[in-house]
Amino acid sequence: MRDRRELRDSLLRVRELLRKEWRQIFRDPKTKRIIFASPILQLLLFGYAVNTDVRNAALFVVDQDRTRESRELVDAFTAGGYFRLVGRSDRPADLAAALDRGRAVVALQIPRGFARSLAAGRGAAVQVLVDGTSSNTATVAQGYANRIVQHFGLDYADAHGQAIRGGVDLRVRAWFNPALESRVYNVPGVVAVILMLMALLLTALAVVRERELGTLEQLMVSPLSPGELILGKTIPVAAIALVDLALVVLVAVLWFHIPLRGSPLLLLVASAVYILSALGLGLLVSTVSSTQQEAFMGMFLLFLPMIILSGFMYPITSMPWIFQKLTLLNPVRHFLEVVRGIFLRGAGVAELWPQIAALALTASVVLTVATRAFRKSLG
Repeated sequence: MRDRRELRDSLLRVRELLRKEWRQIFRDPKTKRIIFASPILQLLLFGYAVNTDVRNAALFVVDQDRTRESRELVDAFTAGGYFRLVGRSDRPADLAAALDRGRAVVALQIPRGFARSLAAGRGAAVQVLVDGTSSNTATVAQGYANRIVQHFGLDYADAHGQAIRGGVDLRVRAWFNPALESRVYNVPGVVAVILMLMALLLTALAVVRERELGTLEQLMVSPLSPGELILGKTIPVAAIALVDLALVVLVAVLWFHIPLRGSPLLLLVASAVYILSALGLGLLVSTVSSTQQEAFMGMFLLFLPMIILSGFMYPITSMPWIFQKLTLLNPVRHFLEVVRGIFLRGAGVAELWPQIAALALTASVVLTVATRAFRKSLG
C-alpha cells in the first residue's frame, strides 16, 4: 500500500513538472516556430539545395567534323537536360579558353573523320574535358558524358545494322533509386539529422536554463527526486521529437515523393530508441555546462563531428580505418542505415536488428552516464 502511494505521489510530481515544462516551452511564440517550423524548413532546404545531381552543366563544343552525326551527338548531350550548350567552335584553342575562364564545366571535342569512322564500323573517338575544381560535379558530369557517348554509339550501330564489337549487350539498372536522384538518398538522411539536432538542442538547454535563472535550486529543495526531474525534463523533448518525426516524414513522402517502402511502425520504434540516445547526450551537455551559451557551443562541438562521421556527407568506406571504427560509436551512423533501409529498401527487423541493437546499447550507456552526472551535479 505504501509503495502504491509513493508511486502515485511520484507520478503526480512528474505530472506537475511536465505541466511547467510545457508552459515554459510554448509560452514564447518563437520557440514554437523553432520546434515545428524549423524542421520542415530544414528538410525543404536540404531536399532542394543539397543535391549532387548535375543539371544544366555548361557545355562547350568544338566540332571539327561538322557532319550530321556530330550534330546528333551534340543533340544527345543537350537532350537529357544534363548539359546546356553555351558555345561552339571548330578551334581547340577556344575549348581551352572556355574552361580556363570558367565559361564551361564540360567541353566536348569531336575530331575530323568522326562520321567516316562510324560509317566504317571501326568506332570513333571523341574527347570530353571536365573542369575538376569541383570533384563531385566533375565525377558526375563525366559519368553522364560516358553514358551518353556509349548510348549514342549503340543507337547508331543499331540504326545502321552494324555489329557491336565483342557481342556484349550491357544493360545497367539501379535498384531502389532507378533515376539515381540524390534527393531520394539525401532526404531520408535529413530525417536523422533533424531529429538529433532538435532533441540535442532542446535537452542541452533544459537544465542549464534552470541553473541560469536560479530555479534549479528551487527544484532541488522540492520533493522531486533526481529521477523525476530527469523525466520531467526529457519527456516533453521526446514528445516534440516524435511530432517532428511525423512532420518531416509526411513532407518527405507527400512533397518530395520519397518512397516509404518499409514499416512505419518499425521506423517509429527505431526513432524512439534513437531519440533516447540524443536525449542522453543533450542531458550530459546540459549537466556539464554553466551557461546556455556554453551548452549551445558544447552541443555543436558534439553535433558536427557526429554528422561528419555518420556517412551523411561522406562515405564511411572512404574514411581512414580509425575513423571507420569511431563511427560505430555514433548513433547517427546507425540510424541513417535504419531510416534509409526502411524508406528505400523496405528493410525489416531481420535486416536492421544490428543497427537497432547498437542504437539501444548506445542509448542505455549514454543515459546511464548522463543520469549519474546529473545526480552528481545536484549533490
